[in-house]
Amino acid sequence: MTVATTDGETTWAFRYSSERDSRALHFNTRMEALKGLYPDSLEVQGLSDETRVVVLEPLGDLQGAWNEVPESDVGIVQPRADELRPFRPQH
Repeated sequence: MTVATTDGETTWAFRYSSERDSRALHFNTRMEALKGLYPDSLEVQGLSDETRVVVLEPLGDLQGAWNEVPESDVGIVQPRADELRPFRPQH
């Protein structure tokens, strides 16, 4: 499973497979960081600092733009520092 959900402020992006073979899942780094890495990119500079994207595969070839959610983890995109945490369903 790869799934993302939000409460309007925080987004949780889950990647899990009991066979340890789920599809890839990525979320972008904070826009301020991307704008600093790519000051000449009109596409990046035109995005709001609050813009965030969760995708199966990275978009474009911007190095440092994407964080992969490891197998059996959840990526937490939030106003504070983003986090990666282990995810294990409970029976």
